Amino acid sequence: MDTLHVAIFMLLICICQSDDRLTPAKPLIFPGDKLVSDDGTFALGFFSLTNSTPILLYLGIWYNNIPERTYVWVANRDNPITTRSASLAVTTNTSSLALSDSKGHILWEATTTRSNATAGAGAIAMLLNTGNFVLRLPNGRDVWQSMDHPTDTILPGFKLWTNYKNHTAARIVAWKGPHDPSTGEFSLSGDPDQWGLQIVIWNGTNPSWRSGVWTGGTTASLTKYIWSEIIDDGEVISATYSTTSGLLTHWKLDYTGNVSFRTWSNESSTWTRAFQRPGYGCLHYGACGSFGYCDITGSVQQCKCLDGFEPINGFSLNFSRGCKRKETLKCGGGEDNFLTLPGMKVPDKFMYIRNRSSEECADECIRNCSCTAYAYANLRTILTTGDPSRCLMWTGDLLDSEKAGDMGENLYLRLAGSPTYPDIGHNKEILRKVDLGHFNTFHESWDQNLELPNISFEDLTFATNSFNDTNILGKGGFGKVYKVGTLEDGMEVAVKRLNKDSEQGIEQFRNEVVLIAKLQHKNLVRLLGCCIHGDEKLLIYEYLPNKSLDKFFFDCEMKSVIDWPTRFNIVKGVARGLLYLHQDSRMMIIHRDLKTSNILLDAEMNPKISDFGMARIFGNREQQASTKRVVGTYGYMAPEYAMEGIFSVKSDTYSFGVLLLEIAWNLWKDGMARDFVDKMIRESCLDSPNARPHMSLVVSMLDNEDMPRPRPKQPMYFVQRHYDEDERQGSESSTNNASLTALEGR
Repeated sequence: MDTLHVAIFMLLICICQSDDRLTPAKPLIFPGDKLVSDDGTFALGFFSLTNSTPILLYLGIWYNNIPERTYVWVANRDNPITTRSASLAVTTNTSSLALSDSKGHILWEATTTRSNATAGAGAIAMLLNTGNFVLRLPNGRDVWQSMDHPTDTILPGFKLWTNYKNHTAARIVAWKGPHDPSTGEFSLSGDPDQWGLQIVIWNGTNPSWRSGVWTGGTTASLTKYIWSEIIDDGEVISATYSTTSGLLTHWKLDYTGNVSFRTWSNESSTWTRAFQRPGYGCLHYGACGSFGYCDITGSVQQCKCLDGFEPINGFSLNFSRGCKRKETLKCGGGEDNFLTLPGMKVPDKFMYIRNRSSEECADECIRNCSCTAYAYANLRTILTTGDPSRCLMWTGDLLDSEKAGDMGENLYLRLAGSPTYPDIGHNKEILRKVDLGHFNTFHESWDQNLELPNISFEDLTFATNSFNDTNILGKGGFGKVYKVGTLEDGMEVAVKRLNKDSEQGIEQFRNEVVLIAKLQHKNLVRLLGCCIHGDEKLLIYEYLPNKSLDKFFFDCEMKSVIDWPTRFNIVKGVARGLLYLHQDSRMMIIHRDLKTSNILLDAEMNPKISDFGMARIFGNREQQASTKRVVGTYGYMAPEYAMEGIFSVKSDTYSFGVLLLEIAWNLWKDGMARDFVDKMIRESCLDSPNARPHMSLVVSMLDNEDMPRPRPKQPMYFVQRHYDEDERQGSESSTNNASLTALEGR
């Protein structure tokens, strides 16, 4: 067909009469006819992409109201029309759709199931405002829809499902080329061999890229923008693409094998990409080899070896052979340890073990000498049915890992010996084991020998100018914190010097070393070393230049510095740090002293929880505990802890709630906090621990504005606390010797 004929063909499409439906008496005829959805967003009709002879015609759906012709579905992608006329008709008796050419050849057909086919005649075909083309019976039931048979584009409302029982999955298939809609080499689907817990781009039958595993949140890789209503019924796991932005958006798998999330910009009249994978770099499947990972947290993607490993090819940038262990595992001799790697896209080829708590998941890997790593997540926030635990284990090489930052999770890696930490002092210092054996009150599951850099007291004295007050960053109940920026390597650190004569100081020192040395999370302060010199006890931390959160909230000049996006980022960071302590670390940890002065801020205003001197470790089956000696800060303590000595993860949730209120500090300070709280929940508040959500739910609510919020329970009064039966178990009523700290800014 020459250019003139093509122009006439396009003109006929534009000037024809159209509506949104077909009936048996009114088929869609080429040339000229098309359907347009009721709101004008989508059109369905015939199109051609080339000037070939004979002309190749396709039946498809495209955006009707934007200048760039963008196709989202093609019916006869592998069987184009080659005649000069064609029609799409609803059959009279069998309630199906048939596309035929002028010679009567059926080129494509939308058939229903046998049970649907007997539902009777009188069906119509409709193009909905969602871009979904449906075959609808007179009773309103849809017996066929185009979204069940996608091509290369995912529109809002599409359900990506994987049946991990019979190993089938919904599949998106790319075009063969930019002007060829026939079936291409690349496809996208849930991974039926890995319980549908991850999404994979396939090049034929080989993986080209994988999303990473569902974590229970909505920020992981492919789920960051759009997925919701994730359901596992014990056989099929599905995720529905939904968006409430009001913009034109879709996911597209192009012929090069890249999947992208695209939004239409009216200002530039183009599609903009908010997300694309794998792109060009080391995100392609297995690009960094076994025990290697692709680090995307910097300005340039690069392959690196997991901690405790080194490149097989030496210092070569070629990671095709992967990485090898620096030290052979010694499983069975008690010498192996597990290093926490936060923010990771966990490796492929995992074993999914159901019905395990986080402690049971860890124990199962520890006892199995073949287990090289494990990961744990609670999927309760995304799965409506079935077991919410997600215990993953690896027994061989770790392949296709990624350092993903906020979009990742904790990977617990088996290494020989104790985990290593950066040497912040002189190179001549030798790592030595700090004997904490005389402290006998910490949990037996934690090692009593921790390997940390030991900085000499003389070096710290010199670096702080004999602990001069001019170097003080802040003061706490158990000591002072000094800034040190003159160590030999030039690294800035902070030093906490505990009071010499305080028994509480000894306990705090033990807690800080035992807990923080074992914890690694971007929203927890890092312990870099320690010093024991006679009765001197010092802890060395990373230095955080913006100091503590209270400086911004309680200083009239500083409170205007942080805008709402910064404050919201701080809120989310603290929530993620608490979630790690409560659920994702190897042991459940209750902070017990969460407050603004214990939230430190780095140069980019990212928050880090600090001061673990009052923290407590919970055992495998502990849910709450009681104490006769209440310590903490007045105003931040939960009622049941302040008055009865009962504490749990919900105690930290209460303190977190106070942090949220401090964003509206003026209302709180003036006794008007009730005016900040929604009237619906004003009376129920947070009196009962059971009325407070777990931090996993808090993080999900912060990350997903569309997530439904739980309705408040019946109001109750603080002076008449009503316990659930499980609230009473394991708690002792006692008269408390409370030690409270007044609220002061650093």
